[in-house]
Amino acid sequence: MADPTRVRKVADNIRVTVAKLLDTRLKDPRLGFVTVTEVRVTGDLQHATIFYTVLGEEDDRKASAAALESAKGMIRSEVGKHLGIRLTPTIEFILDALPDTAAALEDAIDAAKADDERVAKQAAGAKPAGDANPYREPRHADDDDADAESDQR
Repeated sequence: MADPTRVRKVADNIRVTVAKLLDTRLKDPRLGFVTVTEVRVTGDLQHATIFYTVLGEEDDRKASAAALESAKGMIRSEVGKHLGIRLTPTIEFILDALPDTAAALEDAIDAAKADDERVAKQAAGAKPAGDANPYREPRHADDDDADAESDQR
């Protein structure tokens, strides 16, 4: 197993190399606006998982995924040339779910804010169901003397 620092450096080099390739060398018209978000490399440096996002709709994502899949061999060979390590890792492209997750969280936060505003409007004119002061007041010394006299009678 490789040193964790070396694994991180290899992952960073793969990320930079793939981003440059997508920007300059890959001329597939199906490829949309792709951003490499993260690269994870196994501890033995044999496999690299490349996470990416695509700006646009579902059709753009599918077309970009097909373009990346068809260019996987060329990308892997270029990564091998730039890394300069004995074995070139296999490459897998995975669409990053981070934007979808962030959008779902934003929707949940907006729904919670709307519920809070609704509850605040309902509570604005509300009155307590019981007494105005539902808590017991502490007894004073004068009350204790009056209670003691009534108990003696």
